[in-house]
Amino acid sequence: MPTKKNRPQSAPRAFLRLLSYLKPFRWRLVLSTFVLLALTVGSVAGTYMQRPLFNITAEMFASGSRDFSRFFTPLAILGALYLVTIFLNYLGPRLMLRVSTDALLRLRCDMFARMERLPLRYFDSRPHGQIMSRYTNDTDTLREMLSQALPNLIESALSILGILVIMCFLSLPLTAVVLGFFALMVFIARWFSVRSAAMFRGRMEELAQANGFAEEHIEGQREVQVFCREEQTREKFTELAERLRKVSTGANAYSIAIMPVMGNLNYVLAIAVAVMGILLMTSRGAAAVDIGTLAVFLQYCRQFSQPITQISQQMNTVLNALAGVERIFALLDEPKEVDEGRVTLRKTDDGWAWVEPNGAERPLRGDVRFQNVTFAYEQGQEVLHDISLFAKPGQKIAFVGATGAGKTTITNLLNRFYDVEQGRITYDGIDIRSIKKDDLRRSLSMVLQDTHLFTGTVRENIRYGRLNATDAEVEQAAGLANAHYFISNLPEGYETVLTADGGNLSQGQRQLLSVARAAVADPPVLVLDEATSSIDTRTERLIEKGMDRLMRGRTVFVIAHRLSTVRNADAILVLEDGRIIERGDHNDLLAQRGRYYQLYMGMFELS
Repeated sequence: MPTKKNRPQSAPRAFLRLLSYLKPFRWRLVLSTFVLLALTVGSVAGTYMQRPLFNITAEMFASGSRDFSRFFTPLAILGALYLVTIFLNYLGPRLMLRVSTDALLRLRCDMFARMERLPLRYFDSRPHGQIMSRYTNDTDTLREMLSQALPNLIESALSILGILVIMCFLSLPLTAVVLGFFALMVFIARWFSVRSAAMFRGRMEELAQANGFAEEHIEGQREVQVFCREEQTREKFTELAERLRKVSTGANAYSIAIMPVMGNLNYVLAIAVAVMGILLMTSRGAAAVDIGTLAVFLQYCRQFSQPITQISQQMNTVLNALAGVERIFALLDEPKEVDEGRVTLRKTDDGWAWVEPNGAERPLRGDVRFQNVTFAYEQGQEVLHDISLFAKPGQKIAFVGATGAGKTTITNLLNRFYDVEQGRITYDGIDIRSIKKDDLRRSLSMVLQDTHLFTGTVRENIRYGRLNATDAEVEQAAGLANAHYFISNLPEGYETVLTADGGNLSQGQRQLLSVARAAVADPPVLVLDEATSSIDTRTERLIEKGMDRLMRGRTVFVIAHRLSTVRNADAILVLEDGRIIERGDHNDLLAQRGRYYQLYMGMFELS
């Protein structure tokens, strides 16, 4: 749920803020507006130039004259106007297309840059499909508004103004009739717009929900089929799709209804103007009109109703886009990850060193301590309770315990994915909140149970741990993780392209690449979050020697379900319900005959 601080803005405020993204292209906008103005003048003048043609034709019929030369001048002017209008009709959309695409480029880059700076809590609390909807559906409707709807609105408004001016010049009585209908049309258009605004906002929300559900279950299709949940998944998606259908139908119903309503009013207007015009033609007063004026006026009536109808239609597009803009700016207004740290990290000849704000340096040793740490993801639901632990430089610390005991939370706090609420965590005696997050995380490397590989080559995925690593260092890291052999047997070796999150590799191979990625980063502190839980016993044995080499001289935190992987740890911490209930090495804990003893002997199972 959005907080009060980042709740979507009102449509007018969102639109005004959107203008800031158009400001760098203001000269193109000015030129585009000039083109639209010229188009309006050309259209209005083109219709007015038909007036002498009608009058000349009527006079020729009345007198029986055959002098067609009188048509040449007005026809030439009319042809020139239409040729200019054709060119401007080509130029105008191209200008607005450039403005819209350039503005969307800035907006998308700002969105991605903000997303990169959001805390992990933001992504943990929202379906990824809803976030992606801002990059796809919301930006697409915005593109449609900027490139099509907005120019059409401006052109329609200018057309209404221009036609009204020329109508007043032709006949004030006929213009009064048109203005009466204009007031009615504006009232109807506003009535439709007000009722469709909320529906279009709801439509975007429902679309995001449906997209989020679809993306989640596309990623989890294997689980859906394994547990035979196809029917339930289909029913849930049908429910979401039905809600989307209902709100879309309600929103689009107004868009569809506006056309026949305005069209029928236009017919009534034409009849009223024709009746009034005939009466004025037969009168001999100052308000009398000729046949050319009446004919042109009827065309202006048709042209007058078209922009009103267009405005009503384009307002639906604008409202739809503004609903998306509100959601985009809600993302841009999400508070960035707070980083008040001032201590930085520097590579030295002997390793790494912390650099204090005053320039003083201290070597990075890898001494990590938790002091009375209490933490909750949600207010009032504590996950860790008064946790105190220490890891001396070069020690291997293992965490064991049931799922939900708080093992992964400890490593999340160490990386400052979340900040502690009570207590403190120190790194070489420095409170980690005083260390810049980028530097803190540069000193750590994690190997997770759920490995994520990017689209690219094997070499590029390993080098992701350290982008300036040479090819030799990449291959050395792969050898350290015992991944070099299987990589060499791939069709293209290190240049084999991985797609679909490494779908062309086995789970064990993907995990080996993750270990190699950590190895090439060469971190002082290593975190292994159930890194071998998805690897078969043979593959686990393959990487154990490499992992031992990788862990040598480093402070290591290991989370494992397989107790055989933590027997050589310097200290094993047993967690239960967010509390440390036992601590010691493998032999000490067996001698205590407590929970670890029960786990090791199979008397109690991890779940």
